[in-house]
Amino acid sequence: MSFLSKSPTMRGAMVGLSLVFAMLQPAAATEGVSIFTDTSKIVAIGGSITEIVYALGEEKRLVARDSSSRYPKAAFDLPDVGYMRALSPEGVLSVNPTGILALQGSGPKEAVDVLKKASIPFIEVPEHYSREGILEKVRIVGKALGADAKAEVLARDLDARLTAAEKQTASIKERKRVLFVLSVQGGKILAAGSDTAADGMVKLAGGVNAVDGFSGYKQMSDEAIITARPDVILMMSNAGPPVSDDELFGNPSVASTPAGTARKVIRIDGGYLLGFGPRTAEAIHELAVSLYGAQVTD
Repeated sequence: MSFLSKSPTMRGAMVGLSLVFAMLQPAAATEGVSIFTDTSKIVAIGGSITEIVYALGEEKRLVARDSSSRYPKAAFDLPDVGYMRALSPEGVLSVNPTGILALQGSGPKEAVDVLKKASIPFIEVPEHYSREGILEKVRIVGKALGADAKAEVLARDLDARLTAAEKQTASIKERKRVLFVLSVQGGKILAAGSDTAADGMVKLAGGVNAVDGFSGYKQMSDEAIITARPDVILMMSNAGPPVSDDELFGNPSVASTPAGTARKVIRIDGGYLLGFGPRTAEAIHELAVSLYGAQVTD
């Protein structure tokens, strides 16, 4: 499926028209959003934040990124200030930034409190696991960098691609029950409940979260896994210690489920699958095809 025009001329004309249109729109969506007074040396914290900055063509403003920022490849050329949930104020401030652009959930709280009290402007970008949440992130990042018009163009493009991706599974009657396994530790399954990026992605791809009754990530009992009856196990690749198929399906409770009987597991790069950024429409499509094959329509 093609989400974008392949003609450079046509695409350029569309972007140009969209820029003009976007500049005429009211800024209601970002009213009250903070703006950096100096955007010359920005630290991006959070993979989707870094991706959005690059998608806006504003990467020249970046002086550092966190270790979850693994796309695009060019981001690896920037200094790494550490994992977004294990930041140290010294590491972030060592690059002498003029602004810090951080995804909600960055931490630990003590480190973020120190950064917020420093003389460096700190802008926190909300994280919501939905199409609207992605568009909001794009507009807030664009506003912070003084690139409102470019952000509006990107948001409209993403909106169209996300809407198209979601519609691909609209006609499917029998929805797959998906169990997202974050990790397997000591034979115990840590799975995703509601209010998680995994839950949001499964739903956008036309699946059903096999887990209900709790939010966040939780270790499941054997009885709970059997009761969940997943058709498919979904896991991240390139994120944490790998779990082999033999280890996963060697778990007696997993083995007794439809997913275990069919040894059905889908593995997708973690940052791509759960980033909720510019590549999410493609991730939705890839997951939907993995779940439903030829039933996915263009």
